[in-house]
Amino acid sequence: MQIDFTKMHGLGNDFVVVDAIRQRFSPEPKLIRRLSDRHFGIGFDQLLLVEAASNPNVDFRYRIFNCDGSEVEQCGNGARCFARFVSDKNLSTKEVIRVETSNGLLDLRLLDNDQVQVNMGIPELDPLKIPFRAERQATQYSLEIGLQKISIGAISMGNPHAVVLVEDCDTAPVDSLGAELESHPDFPHRVNAGFAQIIDRSSMRVRVFERGVGETRACGSGACAAMVHARLLNLVDEEVSVDLNGGRLVISWAGGEAPVLMTGSAATVFEGQIEI
Repeated sequence: MQIDFTKMHGLGNDFVVVDAIRQRFSPEPKLIRRLSDRHFGIGFDQLLLVEAASNPNVDFRYRIFNCDGSEVEQCGNGARCFARFVSDKNLSTKEVIRVETSNGLLDLRLLDNDQVQVNMGIPELDPLKIPFRAERQATQYSLEIGLQKISIGAISMGNPHAVVLVEDCDTAPVDSLGAELESHPDFPHRVNAGFAQIIDRSSMRVRVFERGVGETRACGSGACAAMVHARLLNLVDEEVSVDLNGGRLVISWAGGEAPVLMTGSAATVFEGQIEI
């Protein structure tokens, strides 16, 4: 059976998007691992599925699978690509597209120049809901990694994030410390590990080790989590430009119960078919 797919990226965080409304597709983990292989398959960080919504007040169901086959709750860069895909494929003519995910609803707004703004919702700081094992909610937590203790922020942006502030992103131990954080026992569902450098009150630099993937060129939800953590510490203002290895996002958060808004680009690389 042949499946039509579209290869897309958001700041270098790359995806294969599959329309599962007009064609049948079963996202089996073994198949996803084969398709994600950059030598023998298509190659991608995540697979995005466009499915029919179960809620009449929602436009689509948005599902995300890591290249290891695991399904995850949220992907901000993927959400921008999702919005561009359903518009380009004439699945929707709306300027604001509402999608359901396994962790709630997202509003995606199409802007000019291939820009998409995603309402990422209210950041979750309650350890039980992240989930993160802690005695009480705090802005910063001390976490034991081997023989050292590090300070982190723990935040959910629809998926769990641990944020570490660093002096220099370029020299941060993203691969080694990121892997240890990802599987730390205090995060029962594993965690995305973000490394954030404060440039000034309106700009940051961020690198993210994503669970089930490794370091990616950009992580939208990771950029949001890093900005929220920095803002809780009063290190940045309400709107911040976040530079990732793949490009720049603009993150806005007024604080408290306000939603986090993420704006950035989404691009199509090529269309294809593959036999499965």
